[in-house]
Amino acid sequence: MHLLRGLILWLLIVSAAGAQFDVPGLNTGFRRRAVRARLMLSHEAAKPGDTVMAGVELIHNPGWHTYWQNAGDGGLGEATQIHWALTNGISAGEIQWPVPEKYVDPVLGLVTYVHHNRAVLLVPLRIANDAPRGTHELKTLVKWLECEKVCVPGSNLVSAMLTIGTESKLSDETNFFAEAERKLPSKNLPGTASARWDGPPGTTVRPLLIEWNTEAKSPDFFPFTNALATISNRTDVVAPSSTNAMLRKLVAKSGDRWPSEIAGLLVREENGSPAGYEVTLKPGGSQSAFSSSESKSIFVWLAYAFLGGLILNIMPCVLPVIALKILGFVNQSQEHPKRVRALGLLYTLGVIASFLVLAGIVIGVKAAGQKAGWGMQFSNPQFIVALTVIVTLVALNLFGVFEITLSGRAMGAASEAASRHGSAGAFMNGVLATVLATPCTAPFLGAALGFAFAQPSHTIVLFFVTVALGLALPYLLLSWNPKWLKFLPKPGAWMERFKVAMGFPMLATAIWLFSLTTTFYGERSWWLGVFLVFVGAAVWTFGTFVQRGQKHRGLALVIVLTLLATGYAWALDVQLRWRSPDADTQNSPALAQAPKGYSWQRWSSDAVSKGRAEGHPVVIDFTAKWCLTCNTQVKPAFESKAVIEKLKSINAVALVADWTLYAPEITRELEKFGRSGVPLVLVYPADANKPPLVLPEPLPFTPYGPTILDALEKVAR
Repeated sequence: MHLLRGLILWLLIVSAAGAQFDVPGLNTGFRRRAVRARLMLSHEAAKPGDTVMAGVELIHNPGWHTYWQNAGDGGLGEATQIHWALTNGISAGEIQWPVPEKYVDPVLGLVTYVHHNRAVLLVPLRIANDAPRGTHELKTLVKWLECEKVCVPGSNLVSAMLTIGTESKLSDETNFFAEAERKLPSKNLPGTASARWDGPPGTTVRPLLIEWNTEAKSPDFFPFTNALATISNRTDVVAPSSTNAMLRKLVAKSGDRWPSEIAGLLVREENGSPAGYEVTLKPGGSQSAFSSSESKSIFVWLAYAFLGGLILNIMPCVLPVIALKILGFVNQSQEHPKRVRALGLLYTLGVIASFLVLAGIVIGVKAAGQKAGWGMQFSNPQFIVALTVIVTLVALNLFGVFEITLSGRAMGAASEAASRHGSAGAFMNGVLATVLATPCTAPFLGAALGFAFAQPSHTIVLFFVTVALGLALPYLLLSWNPKWLKFLPKPGAWMERFKVAMGFPMLATAIWLFSLTTTFYGERSWWLGVFLVFVGAAVWTFGTFVQRGQKHRGLALVIVLTLLATGYAWALDVQLRWRSPDADTQNSPALAQAPKGYSWQRWSSDAVSKGRAEGHPVVIDFTAKWCLTCNTQVKPAFESKAVIEKLKSINAVALVADWTLYAPEITRELEKFGRSGVPLVLVYPADANKPPLVLPEPLPFTPYGPTILDALEKVAR
């Protein structure tokens, strides 16, 4: 039995060896290797003191690859290893790696650096002055991971003969080594390169901006491994141009300090192949006015997130929902304290649940390799159409066109529940408050979320919950302190009139949402108005003849369903084609959102560089059609007489960056300055060596012109 076990074990070992190694005399029919290695020498003979170049050639079957010195994402790859067995007096230097290719896994989306087809790893062999004379066999075990759809380890024990004597003699492989050296990265970088950190040092993940001043087709940066940091293998080309490339890499700190140097290859396409240039970058810090570049702990950023959520309560976006909450508190003032607290908790849960959904969307967008931003859902036309209908229904309910009862669920549970004062109403009020808050950013909120969006998923969730708690806190405090409710007026007939009056700001919100659809549907947008007329007629029929009527309720319900079906099928689906926005919306004129009174131009990184090169201060207004803060505070400030005169007096170049359609290049620029959304105002001095002033977010209902004027004064000095 022991003999049988030993025989089986021996067969397993030999089988594994036969599958992966060159075993002399073994021809078992096991899987043939997809990669083979051989060893070449630049010299047949060498003298003591010479350096001989060894070339380890890896020949790959079609579709297979091995890995570069930095294998890339996910720990899937492993760099090829060379283990030498050398005669005394001969020592091996470091591997000289050819420029790899970037490979993106089609299933997982992970980025790795690989070699296909044929790759030669060069290794210098130094012959010592006292090396023994004679002919020596130089052996090396080459180990690799070969991958196609699966990865398996492979290896070869390879060897070559070298004579050490009184003369040097080149081998017949001169062309082999000449071609291999052409594949190596160059140390002579065309143009110049610099790097700077683009975020505060107190974070664990920090963007790195690399500027390469040269003509570069498909520019990229392949990092070497770094003991102090993990450098993302995904590269964002922030500002490509004919003579300059700006690359952005995310860097995660591994130790207790940030690396002072980051080495790797700057890569561009030359004659259809990647050409690499070795660089060692020494990142400098990024600066901005009105914001501190000092390190902030995560607790400070969380405090900003909470304060930003609190301020959202007085932003214009949320005011219509506040009216509903006032009515709710008046109603609740006569109820049992336990009931009031329960409703306050339900409202808070509605807010938190909505923010968790938003956090999930952000995480999903990032996982898909896209950029996420605050308010990004407003670049989705179907979302705006649906929200317009919901807010219109809420307004009609406040006007008393129809009432919310349990039998009215078919009219849209979300919109109906939002105006109720019961459990479902409290929860849906929280949902509606969150949805309507997203077109606004509050002071502190943009910077806090800009920090959060660059962090891992669990940190994003933590920040979104913190913002939610800030938004819900005033109502939660009121519900848990019923004595404060005694200051509210007693319920009475006035509430009905107040409820109708509050329908008007809700209707104004619906009109504003309706206006956003012109960006996506052009002149077809008025068919959404036609559909809203059908909806209005349907809910009026429902309220008058089904809810308050005594006769023909069945017929009235048929009419309601007919109106809704006809309106959807004809106005919304056929005429508006709400699921098919205009194909050319991405090319809509960016200057449509520019302030009046001064000559504004479309933003681009080239426009910024050109303006500063010509000696002009540069002002950039990052805005969006759906951003209420942008259009109610920032835009009027730029259109004020004092700001226009100041822009003219300093001969500023004014640029508008329209984020209405969530342009990726603008998203990247916002991230550079630690923001997750608009508004953002930058003021660049004419001196190209000075950083821009990053203006703070405007306070609600506070003039923003003085802030802009102060910045313009600073750059004019």
